[in-house]
Amino acid sequence: MSLNRTAALKQLAQHEVLLDIVVVGGGATGASVALDAAARGLKVALLEQHDFGKGTSSRSTKLIHGGVRYLAQGNFTLVRDSLHERTRLRKNAPHVVHEMSFIVPCANKLQQWWYVFGFKVYDWLSGSSGFRKSRSISKAMCLELVPTLQPARAVGGVLYSDGQFDDCRLLLNMLQTAAERGANILNYARVEKLNKNETGKISEIVFSDLESGAEHTIRTRCVVNATGPFCDSFRRIDKTQSEALISASQGVHIVLDQSFLEGETAVIVPKTSDGRVIFMIPWLGHVLVGTTDTPIETAELEPCATQQEIDFLLTTAGQYLTKQPARSDILSVFTGIRPLVRKGKGTRTSKLSRDHVIVVSESGMVTITGGKWTTARRMGEDCVNRAIEVAGLTPSPCATVELRLHGAGHQVSSLYGTDAAKIEQLAFDDPELSKPLVAGYLLRGAEVVWAVRHEMARNVEDILARRSRLLFLNVAAAETAAPEVARLMACELGRDSDWEVEQVSEFKRLTHCYRC
Repeated sequence: MSLNRTAALKQLAQHEVLLDIVVVGGGATGASVALDAAARGLKVALLEQHDFGKGTSSRSTKLIHGGVRYLAQGNFTLVRDSLHERTRLRKNAPHVVHEMSFIVPCANKLQQWWYVFGFKVYDWLSGSSGFRKSRSISKAMCLELVPTLQPARAVGGVLYSDGQFDDCRLLLNMLQTAAERGANILNYARVEKLNKNETGKISEIVFSDLESGAEHTIRTRCVVNATGPFCDSFRRIDKTQSEALISASQGVHIVLDQSFLEGETAVIVPKTSDGRVIFMIPWLGHVLVGTTDTPIETAELEPCATQQEIDFLLTTAGQYLTKQPARSDILSVFTGIRPLVRKGKGTRTSKLSRDHVIVVSESGMVTITGGKWTTARRMGEDCVNRAIEVAGLTPSPCATVELRLHGAGHQVSSLYGTDAAKIEQLAFDDPELSKPLVAGYLLRGAEVVWAVRHEMARNVEDILARRSRLLFLNVAAAETAAPEVARLMACELGRDSDWEVEQVSEFKRLTHCYRC
């Protein structure tokens, strides 16, 4: 089943329908909750105020991993659970999640021995995962695997494996799988009000369709708040004086040409000047460098990097690479906000855990926050278990542990999985759709048309930021593609030329946060 906005909206507009769960938030957490609930046979809807993955979930470091720094913090339970979820994700979505090798360059033998020991613990916690085990490697091997690694930084190293993925493609596959199991999935649907019954429990949720401006009311037994960095704001719709649950921080990534990190092996800087872990990772023919950890007062839908954060990443990368990156080498910058669970005043955000928490309000609203992409499936399971208790629903077992996601297939190399053949058919049927929109990048008209018809893309940003990753890879290339994307979308959506012009203009205004 496609993600069909018209059909989902029509279904939700039927006020007589009583849903078991309405999930608010269309990122990794919300999608996981909706998928888990739908897989159990519950009646579920998901509402997202913007586009799926607009916030944190599209701005990750693209890793499915246990978390090396959480091991150093002594959080063995989180690391173990993350590593087990890593294995499940690779099995359930092999077209999106794949194994990647990482080098930890070591400045001396003592440091090398220390990291060898640490990664043996990492291997042990992962169990029989099928991922390659870690091992000590020589300086010569470090430089063979990463020719552009600064020789002075590697007396030797440790080679280990983790998972890499495309966060937005995985998110879409989760939502598609939920829709195939009966969930109503809707983007550009902003919640305006929570209506309560005579006992003070939430019984209805009122939302606006941001495309038409119409308001709709849904009857539900339970509301799940999965709005990530905005969870405290949403809790205040329920109760004005709700205490803050999260301490937000932002993480910045810069994207460079692949020549800065030759080969297919990533590099991890295990301890930087601010105590964080920095990754330099091959990603879609480019190099991804990140991330920072900067506490912020308020969460924004489109956060921007500070100059200090960009300088920090350039300096750190320059210390480990033979080719020194400069600002002029940056192809794109993207910033995500982490909803870290509060531990008390004065705690550095880099020290806060990525464990998730579930809180139930007096009105019965279930809030889930914290966590990370790797553990999203487990978060969905825990949250639905709690929602079933709160709403008095009939208990049923979780069905997502071995649930293969939409697009999963044997020996499928495309990020689109089993949908790839259908997209190729579109390109074959209309040769105009087979041409790349920008030289050097794979985005074609066929992918644009497919995203509108089957992935609920509604505007140019949806296509260039999330259905494809062009904005995150190269902001200039994305601006070049924008007019043709707008034209193709206008044809599919029945929009006029004024809409095309407005879309291109809006997209160009957006791109300032992706430039350094």
